[in-house]
Amino acid sequence: MKDIINLFHKNHSLIYKVFLFIFTTFIIVYLFPKSGTFRYSFEKGKPWQSENLYAPFDFAIKKTAEEIEEETKQITLQSPVFFDVDTTVVNKVKSEYSSTFERLFFELPKDKIKIDLYFKGVLLLDELYQSGVLQNQYDYNPDQQISILVDKTQSGVKRFDSFFLQTNLKSFIESRVDALGLEAYKQRYLALFFDVVKPNTQLNKSITQVSLEERLNQIKLVRGRIDKQTLIVSKGEVVQGDKLVALNSLVSEYESQVWTDSNYTLVVTAYTVLVSLALLMLLLFMKKYRMEVFSNNTKVTFIFFNIVLMVFLTTLVVNYNSSYIYIVPLCILPLILKAFFDARLGLFTHVLTVLLLGFVVANNYEYMFLQIIAGIVTILTVSELYKRANLFISVGQITLIYIVSYFAFFVIHEGSIDSLKWETFLLFVLCGLAALFVQPLIYVYEKLFGLVSDVSLLELSDTNSKLLKELSDKAPGTFHHSLNVANLAEAAANEIGANTMLVRVGALYHDIGKMKNPTYFTENQMTGTNAHDELSPKESAKIIINHVIDGVELAKKNNLPDRVIDFIRTHHGTSTVYYFYNKQAELNLDFEAADFSYNGPKPFNKETAILMMCDSVEAASKSLKDPNSTKINNFVDAIISKQMDTDQFLNADITLKEIQSIKKVLKQKLANMYHLRIEYPD
Repeated sequence: MKDIINLFHKNHSLIYKVFLFIFTTFIIVYLFPKSGTFRYSFEKGKPWQSENLYAPFDFAIKKTAEEIEEETKQITLQSPVFFDVDTTVVNKVKSEYSSTFERLFFELPKDKIKIDLYFKGVLLLDELYQSGVLQNQYDYNPDQQISILVDKTQSGVKRFDSFFLQTNLKSFIESRVDALGLEAYKQRYLALFFDVVKPNTQLNKSITQVSLEERLNQIKLVRGRIDKQTLIVSKGEVVQGDKLVALNSLVSEYESQVWTDSNYTLVVTAYTVLVSLALLMLLLFMKKYRMEVFSNNTKVTFIFFNIVLMVFLTTLVVNYNSSYIYIVPLCILPLILKAFFDARLGLFTHVLTVLLLGFVVANNYEYMFLQIIAGIVTILTVSELYKRANLFISVGQITLIYIVSYFAFFVIHEGSIDSLKWETFLLFVLCGLAALFVQPLIYVYEKLFGLVSDVSLLELSDTNSKLLKELSDKAPGTFHHSLNVANLAEAAANEIGANTMLVRVGALYHDIGKMKNPTYFTENQMTGTNAHDELSPKESAKIIINHVIDGVELAKKNNLPDRVIDFIRTHHGTSTVYYFYNKQAELNLDFEAADFSYNGPKPFNKETAILMMCDSVEAASKSLKDPNSTKINNFVDAIISKQMDTDQFLNADITLKEIQSIKKVLKQKLANMYHLRIEYPD
């Protein structure tokens, strides 16, 4: 049991990566659409590139969405509309008419004139209620056929325009009164009819809707059938018209048949294999080319989390409405990875993520081409992300690439721009605007995962920060040394294409451990006395060596990022404190050489290697007497050659050519510091 625990503890980092790999694969496969994938690819209006295709099974030819939409529209227009007519309303209206007529025409004697006025009003009522009186206006065509329901029984069919709308009552009465020669009684008739006329007809929504749904349910979604082994399309034939409809029907039927209960496990297993391969390639890439990332479980988790996030957002949009697929800001992924790591890892991860999303989206070739090209543009254009203007310019370039690429694809597919959906360009603009969200997202990631970006490095490079201010007060000589090293390192990093902001910040903080015992370092000895005179060489060496350990502790206490702490740990590598080593050797006493060597580790990337060179050269340059170009050249060559001879750069991915370039920069900078003129030949 103890052996198992020890084995687990020894390999806990690898075990975690295996667990993360399996968990990420499971999540991505779970997010994938549960349908099969047709083995052939084809495009509308393009020749069929594969061999002759025969129907693998019997299947129905499905109607296109446009055909179903048109048929639905026709049925909706032709579907019967039902109106309820209340026959009791007419009797109530006529009864009320009699009493109201007597009240309004009370001064007239009961003679022939009054009787004539009464019956003419009755005729007008009969005319109004001949078809029915509506209270509300309905959005139907005048020639729409209306089925009349009396006591829920159909009693006839009428045109919609035969109904009388109650809001037209005034114009109707005025026209009829004038036609009957009753102008003198117009106002009385208006008052009379406005009081008594009530609607007796209204739409029966429930029956009308049920009737429409019954007819819509009868729409056939297919318009033919293709038998097994029937030739669907021959090689070289253009995919259009009936060929295109048949192929789309086959794809739909194929995908539904592939994903069934019987082969569910098999298809999921196949998906799992493909996703696992993609993620495995990413892990292998990190192990071979980015070991510092691979060995850090937090960084690996961060990369996998962002892949899952992009797959989740894409599947979410596809499930909601696939036409909005280009609104997902996929270019945020390479932006973030470049900000925290480097361009090569960012692009590699982006390409693998796009390959995975090919399982999710329709027109996957077009989608993958656009996203990969946009990712490449992102990597090539975005630099110095901490400068806001650079981000806006890069996002504008990415959006332009999206638009141009989509336009080209559309012309290839359709052959013209007549049916171009201009609103898709708006989606690309919104995608670009969403990509600007990368700045606050980087801040969130820094807090969640403890990572550091160039934006944070810019903040740390401020010499008025608390820690650098303290260094300036307690160890002014060390602070000045750090500034000089930062300038040298920044110039050297810029020369070979390393991260200039990172190496500058590392240089500013690399010697903060000297604040604990500042007077034991020559650059801070202002009084001329040397504190080491009272100590043995071994004790002095221990104080000198411990400034690295003290610096790491102080950096962690002040929450400096790990990428900056790496510079503190590695800036002396495993080199020897030669001054005190030689003093100890002069005493002819037995001693351990390890007591005079730094604990390491050695520099493991270009930036930490640059700092080691610049730190050693700048510190030793103070001992130069009567410097000239020849002395400086030999001096720089000697120091860096000694570091190379002791294998200090063995773990750093830096080439001999880059080291020569760094030497050249250091020689030029030192010459400028000492105000040397160019030596002309005699």
